[in-house]
Amino acid sequence: MSYEYRVIPAPVKGTKAKGVKTTQERFALSLQETMNAMAADGWEFQRAETLPSEERSGLTSTKTVYHNVLVFRRAREAELAAFRPRLLEAPTDAAPEAAQVFRPVLSAHAAPSDNAPAVPSPRALSGSLARSDDETPEPKA
Repeated sequence: MSYEYRVIPAPVKGTKAKGVKTTQERFALSLQETMNAMAADGWEFQRAETLPSEERSGLTSTKTVYHNVLVFRRAREAELAAFRPRLLEAPTDAAPEAAQVFRPVLSAHAAPSDNAPAVPSPRALSGSLARSDDETPEPKA
């Protein structure tokens, strides 16, 4: 299935509403309203992106400006009309042995395997950083 995409600028200012007091809440409301309006037209939200764009600065120079955009997609209309899902047939009880699937029984308390590698002790892992009991320095008097 192929899709068509729509990229729109992300809101930069929050929407005032009753009960929405902080700047973060207003921005979230603005974003929510934008996304719900797009969803009402059949667009599915994919992601938000920050992308660079070169713009003129003065007469001869350019500068890079970053824009925040929202990416939406929906299935193409022609393919939706041609899409005809079909019901699968119910499985029969007398399935051949080749069609049976092996499903192992998994348990959180499985017995350890005999061919598992040995786990080294913490002292063996610590190397020269840990002192053994006979290397402990004697207190100075």
